[in-house]
Amino acid sequence: MKAAVINFSGNVGKSTVAKHLLAPRIREADYISVESINADEGDGTNIRGKQFGQLTEQLMMSDAAIIDVGSSNVEDFMKLMKQYNGSHEDIDLFVVPAVKEAKQIKDTIATIQALSAMGVSAKKIRLVFNRVEVDEQVEDTFYPLFAYYDDARSFTMRPKAAIQYSELYQKMRPYEMTITDLLLDNTDYRSVLKESKTEGARAEAANRISMKRLAISAQANLDTVYASIVTRF
Repeated sequence: MKAAVINFSGNVGKSTVAKHLLAPRIREADYISVESINADEGDGTNIRGKQFGQLTEQLMMSDAAIIDVGSSNVEDFMKLMKQYNGSHEDIDLFVVPAVKEAKQIKDTIATIQALSAMGVSAKKIRLVFNRVEVDEQVEDTFYPLFAYYDDARSFTMRPKAAIQYSELYQKMRPYEMTITDLLLDNTDYRSVLKESKTEGARAEAANRISMKRLAISAQANLDTVYASIVTRF
């Protein structure tokens, strides 16, 4: 599978979706970060939006890939996808993360419209609701997107594709690991907590214990989201 994570808006959780939702579940996928502002940061291959030809050639040679399109490069990415006629067919899924803020919802709709106008079919555009509070009803919180879906039917939307808000994603930012990596860590941090001599080491051990507790529920939630967006693929 080759999936692109894309939205005209920033701060919708594209990297969270790419690194924590897709990367651990798409086996042996190449991770490609399309970002010019932070071109030297992050894992995988970083290429600028205007190096689209390089990207298409890499996709053709790859069996599986995750393309994380940074917000600073989305417009170039879209323009070049039009110029390379039919290049959108090399991508199996366009995953569009959405958050509830009004500006981001407007940009999310614009992203879907741009993909649809390019000829991307509704079944290949998959919406993912992000940062959903446990007590929120997706249909109410994201009402404008549901209303747009009822009118346009130009994308695929499933209420279960909702990533719940968790402190875990913020806690994990300093670490180069996925939630799966965290859960596979067999270190006995309770023992580390008891045996550590410094306050810093004790705080780190306590933080790891908290992260692992959060990771169990986050992993189950992400499994549900992934199943929702790939069903009938």
